[in-house]
Amino acid sequence: MSDFFLYSIVGSVVLTVLLNVLPLLFPKAADKAKRKLQDSVAASVEAAERGEKPRVRVFFPWKAMLIASIILTILVNVVGYFAGR
Repeated sequence: MSDFFLYSIVGSVVLTVLLNVLPLLFPKAADKAKRKLQDSVAASVEAAERGEKPRVRVFFPWKAMLIASIILTILVNVVGYFAGR
C-alpha cells in the first residue's frame, strides 16, 4: 500500500512539472490558445446581446471525459503491471 502512495506522489509531481514546463516550451501555442478563447468568448457575448442565442450554454465534455478515462485506465493498468513484477 505504501508503494501506491509513493507512485501517486511521484506521478503528481511529474504531472505538475509537465503542466508548468510545457507552456514555457511552446509559448506561442499558449498565446494562440488564449487569443482563440478570447475571440470565442467575445463572439458569444455579442451573439447573446443581439438575441441570436441563449445567454446560458451548458457544456458537458463527454467525449473528452471518455477518452481521458480510457487513457487513464490503460495507464493505471500498465503501471500496475510493471509495479507487480
